[in-house]
Amino acid sequence: MRPGRHETGGAGETRETGETHEAPETHETGGGHGADRAHGTDCTPTYSNPILDADWSDPDVLRVGDDFYLTASTFGRAPGLPLLHSRDLVNWTLVGHALERLEPADAFRTPRHDCGVWAPSLRHHDDRFWIFWGDPDQGVFQVNAPRFRGPWTRPHLVKPGRGLIDPCPLWDEESGEAYLVHAWAKSRAGVKNRLTGHRMHPEGTAVLDEGKVIVDADRIPGWFTLEGPKLYRHDGWFFLLAPAGGVATGWQGALRARDFFGPYEERVVLEQGDTDVNGPHQGGWVRTRSGEDWFVHFQQRGAYGRVVHLQPMRWDPDGWPVIGDAGVPVLRHRRPALPAQPPAAPAVDDDFPGGRFGRQWSWTANPQDGWAIRHSADGLRLACARTADAHDLRTLANILTQRLPGRPSAVEVGLRLHSEEPGARAGLAVLGDAFSWIGLQRAADGAVHLVHRFAEQAADRERDAARPLPVPDGRVRLRIEIGAGARCRFAWDAGDGPVHSGPVFAATPWRWVGALLGLFALAPVGTGHAGAATFDEFRIRPL
Repeated sequence: MRPGRHETGGAGETRETGETHEAPETHETGGGHGADRAHGTDCTPTYSNPILDADWSDPDVLRVGDDFYLTASTFGRAPGLPLLHSRDLVNWTLVGHALERLEPADAFRTPRHDCGVWAPSLRHHDDRFWIFWGDPDQGVFQVNAPRFRGPWTRPHLVKPGRGLIDPCPLWDEESGEAYLVHAWAKSRAGVKNRLTGHRMHPEGTAVLDEGKVIVDADRIPGWFTLEGPKLYRHDGWFFLLAPAGGVATGWQGALRARDFFGPYEERVVLEQGDTDVNGPHQGGWVRTRSGEDWFVHFQQRGAYGRVVHLQPMRWDPDGWPVIGDAGVPVLRHRRPALPAQPPAAPAVDDDFPGGRFGRQWSWTANPQDGWAIRHSADGLRLACARTADAHDLRTLANILTQRLPGRPSAVEVGLRLHSEEPGARAGLAVLGDAFSWIGLQRAADGAVHLVHRFAEQAADRERDAARPLPVPDGRVRLRIEIGAGARCRFAWDAGDGPVHSGPVFAATPWRWVGALLGLFALAPVGTGHAGAATFDEFRIRPL
C-alpha cells in the first residue's frame, strides 16, 4: 500500500517496492565539460529563490523514491526536454535530454523559436517515466523510458490537432481509469481560456473519446488565459493546478471536482501580492517521502526568460492548497527536510574535450552532421557552414546555444579562425528578437579582423557596432559582461589585455524564449569545405 493513499498521479508518485532509483549524480557548480567539482555539502538552513536562475520554462517536477526530477519547455531547440535531477529540491544537475530531435525532422530544419515543445508534464507510471507535451501545430505527444536517463522512446502522437497545448496525464489508481487534460492556443485554434478533458488509453497511446470542456474560464469572473494544467488526485478530489492571467502578470489557480469531467470549483492559491515576483505561476506539486508539500513554478524575467522558484505548500482545513507565505511567493525559506547535498547547478562551463560539447548546449533547430567536428584535442571545432543568410543569425540553425545567466555575469571564450575563405566568420553572440555578436572574420585581402555587429528587432540584417580591427594571428579571447537588466558590454583580448567594443547592448527575448548565448561559424555561399573555427575554455563567472 502507498503511504498517504489520497495522493496519486504526479505529486509524490512513487512505489514503496520496486522503485526505480537513480544512481547518485556527480554534482556540478557552474560547469559540465571542464567544470570545477563541488566539495562538501550545502548545510545552510534556508534557500533563496530562484532555485534555477535561467530560462527553464514551464517546469514540471516529480519524485520517485528519494530522487526528484524536473523537465521544462525547449520550444524549437534540439536536443529538447531537459532532464534535471535533485535530492533536495534546491540543488539541481542537468543529466540529459529526452528528445534528441524534433519531429517531423524536416519541419525543424530551420529555427522555429516559438514552436515545438510547449509545457511538458512529467509522470511516473507502470515502472516508467512519461513526458507529455503539446506541439501547437501538430498535437499532443509523449515519450517514455524505464529510467530517467533513458533510453527514451521516439515521440508518439497521442492526439493530433492544431492549438493543443500543455497536456497532462493521470493514471487514477482509485478508479483504474486514465485521463488526459490539455489547454488551447488561440493563435492556432481560435479559442483559449478553457481546458479539455479526455479518457485516455491506459498505455498512453491515444484518447478514447471526443473530449469535453471541463473548465471554461470565460465563465469565471476575472479569469483569462487559463492554461498549463497539472492534474492530480488528492483526498478524493480531482485537482487541476493551472495558471491564469498571463505569463508576466497572472496567478496560480487551483480547481477541484469530485468527477474528472466536473463541475469544478476554483480558487487563486498564489499571486504576486506585495512581492517583486511577477506572474508567479505554472509548475508542479511534489510531496517528499516524509510528507512535506512543495510547489515549483516560474517567473517571467524578460531577456532572462522564465526562472524557477520553489514554494512551500500546505493544505488548509477546507482541503485547498496554500502556496508560499499565505498565497504570496517567498524569496527565502526553510529548506525542505531532506538530507544535505553538495551545492550544485546545471553546467555552464565547457572545455569541449575531443570536440564534444556538454549537455547545456543545444542547436537552434535540428542538427546536421558535420557542424561540430570531432578531434583528439580539447576545443569545439565548428565547420564554417555556407549560407546566404550570414547577415541574420536569427534565421540560422547551426548556432550552438545555452541559456543566458539570470544574474550579472561575465562570459568568456577563446576563438581561433582557421578558415581561409574570404567572408568566413565565427563568434560569440547574444541572441533574441535583437542580437549582437563579437568575433573574427576573414577579409577579402586575407587579413583576419575583429568584428562586432548587431541587429535591432525590426532589422532584417546586421550592421557594425564598432570598426573592424586587425588580429594578425587569427586568435582572440571574447568576453561579454552581462549587467543588470541583461545589458551586455562586449570586449576582446588579443593578448595585450581586454578592450571594450561598441555601445552597451540590451538583450531581448524571443516570443516565448529568453535570450540565448550562442557560438557559430559561417562562410559565404560557395563550393567545397570552407574551413572551421575552434572555441576553447568557455566560462561564465559572476560579476
